[in-house]
Amino acid sequence: MAIAKAERLMNLALCLLETRRPLTKRELRSSIEAYLEADATGSDEAVNRMFERDKDDLRELGLVIETVDGIDGELGYLARRDSNRLPPITLDPEEAAALGLAAKVWQQARLAGAASGALQKLRAAGMPLADEPYASEPHSALEPRIPTHEAAFEPLMLACRDRRPVVFDYRKSNAARPERRTVEPWILECWRGHWYLAGWDRDRAAERVFRLSRITGRVRSRVGAFTAEVPDHVTVRETVETWAGETATSTARIRLRAGHGYPLRAKAISIRPVVEEGAADGEPAAWDELEIPYGHGLDAWLVEFGPDVVVLEPAELRADVVERLRAVANG
Repeated sequence: MAIAKAERLMNLALCLLETRRPLTKRELRSSIEAYLEADATGSDEAVNRMFERDKDDLRELGLVIETVDGIDGELGYLARRDSNRLPPITLDPEEAAALGLAAKVWQQARLAGAASGALQKLRAAGMPLADEPYASEPHSALEPRIPTHEAAFEPLMLACRDRRPVVFDYRKSNAARPERRTVEPWILECWRGHWYLAGWDRDRAAERVFRLSRITGRVRSRVGAFTAEVPDHVTVRETVETWAGETATSTARIRLRAGHGYPLRAKAISIRPVVEEGAADGEPAAWDELEIPYGHGLDAWLVEFGPDVVVLEPAELRADVVERLRAVANG
């Protein structure tokens, strides 16, 4: 069955590419053997559905198929060669490796099919992939993944791309019920494992950032152009930090297990080994004491490090971390 479909798609693509004028559905069905056989054994409606599916599959594979209105009102189809020819591709090994890595990043996301398809087209045009002979050394032992579990991700990504306003229900962290928001989406950003949308909130006439996991229900598109100017460069990561209260207002002291928590160490103001009472001379410290910037949201970050972190002070931060850990333990 797979071979038969592949042959049918190939024949349809060749017909669309070789024609000098738009061909109607009727002409295409009478020119391709697979459709003639289907006509003899199935209904006209079933063959029409097969044709429409094949046409959609070819477009999904990257073939640009034009639809043209005929003189008699019947639609015609063709695929112009100049519209279906990639320009010369000149990528050095590092650039090709970067593209291959970017495609791997999306393998667990809704864009996996699109990423793989794009890579296949580039490879067909002569682009070497990261796993081909020139890549004698691996770039990393780790494979990156970007989680996109939120149902709002795909419609918001498309709305950002197409510059279309959207409407959705959004529940703030301190609100009992969601509120309707009308937003002109600018860009999506992944930060600390969560996706955020930056855009212009029409109801509040101001820039806002929304965490996708707090969007409830469907994201619906709206017609019309943006009313606010889109910034040349939207620094969502910095905006999220400010919006989430991540700007430090004081400092905190924590104990961190030796050899762990490198992101915390990178932000530390000071680090000193903790010498346990009775430890032998020269014995490496099991824990380090860190002084780190403290702002709202630090408790949620510290919880991610589990038993490798112990909060010493302030007391309210310690209490917040303990409360979050108990919530996790209780499911």
